[in-house]
Parts: sequence; C-alpha cells; structure tokens
Amino acid sequence: MTPDHRPWGALLQSWLVLPPPDDGGAAPHFVDYAGLKASEPDRAALAAYIESLEAIDPAALSRDEQFAFWVNLYNAVTVQVVIDHYPVASIRDISISPGLFARGPWGKKLVRVAGRDLSLDDIEHGILRPDFGDARVHYAVNCASWSCPDLATEPYEGATLDAMLDEAARRYINSPRGAAFRDGRLTASSIFSWYKKDFGGTEAGVLAELRKYAGPKLAAALAGVSRVSSYDYDWSLNDAARLEKVE
Repeated sequence: MTPDHRPWGALLQSWLVLPPPDDGGAAPHFVDYAGLKASEPDRAALAAYIESLEAIDPAALSRDEQFAFWVNLYNAVTVQVVIDHYPVASIRDISISPGLFARGPWGKKLVRVAGRDLSLDDIEHGILRPDFGDARVHYAVNCASWSCPDLATEPYEGATLDAMLDEAARRYINSPRGAAFRDGRLTASSIFSWYKKDFGGTEAGVLAELRKYAGPKLAAALAGVSRVSSYDYDWSLNDAARLEKVE
C-alpha cells in the first residue's frame, strides 16, 4: 500500500500561514492552531491521515518514500499534539513525556506503525537519523517552534525528496533563524550544536554545512569565519496568533 499524503497537503494549504514576503525568513511558517482546533472536520481529517499512515508498513516502500513517510508522520503528529493541548506558549509546555524531569511531548508513545509503538523521539532519533544518515532531516522535521526550520507548505514525497530537502536546507540556513551575524559575530541555530555529530562532529563541519547551502549574501559574510560565536534557539510556538499580534 502506497501512502496518500494528499490529505496532509490539504491541511497544510488550509492552516499554514506564511509570514510577509519581506520578512526575509526571520519568522517561521505559522500554523493557525486555533482555527484547526475549532474545525471538527479538519481535526478528523488530521486524525484519519495519521491513522492511514499507521496502517502502512514502511518497509514495503522505496527508501525515499520511507523518508518522506516518516517526516510527514512526524510533522502531522506534532501538529495533532499541539492542537490537542492548545493554547500553549511553547510545545515544551506539553509535558506528557514519561519521566519526572521530562519536558515536552517527544518521549510519549503516540503512534503504532508496523507493530511498534513509537514516540516522536523514536521517529527522529531511532529511525530517521540512524537509518538514513542524512543531516537534512533537521530541516524537514518541524518542532512547532519559532526557531525550527519551516513546516513545508506541501507534503514530502519520495519522487521529489532530494529537491525538497535541499530547498528546506537553503531556506533555513539563509534565514536569521539558521545563521545570523550580530556585531560581526556568527550566531547559528542550536540545532547545529545539539546535533553536531550529524554535521561532521566539529565546528568546522558546521561551518561547511552553512557554506554548502549559503546564498551569495551569507556566503560573503561567512568568508574567513573560523568559528561559531554562539548558538541560539527560540522555543515559542509557531502560532499564527502571534503573527496577528505583530501585524
């Protein structure tokens, strides 16, 4: 059985809110969580989409289709978790993970695929990162936060996976959320610190990753840079209500 990601695409079209075009990537793609939560048909559509993926054995898919399957499942479940607990200021406030000091929803078993109960952490750190070995996963999975790479405007698909991952990497790295210069010093997303191992394990590897996807402006700024001065991350929810307040 081949997964049908069109329902997820329809939900993204309905509930994803893009920041102004002159924003320069400073803000993420927002989600209208309040609107989605208030829409009973679309809440049901989201649940049905996730259930449709749970019915599939990803091992029967091609490698690229498997990658797309897991990324779409991760992102859809993340949106579902947020609307189930909305309103919240940050996804880290959804403290449903097991463990006394656990924060956020990432450790809770939320779906069952091919006979396995899986958490968001299981999908990202137990499947996507080790099984595929592609650092671009960090630009594809979305943690519902301001500093996270954008939630894509359309589902990932096996046939277009490589191009979509490259585009996601370029969008993020060339946004101030990915890399920015402040008083001449380079500040990068904490993603590059938390998962440095996936970027070669060294700061030089992180800089190589930034240069690989940098556009002309960022590439010129990175010339001669030998270190990342600081790492930063804003866990505020990527909530469309925040965009409305700014406007």
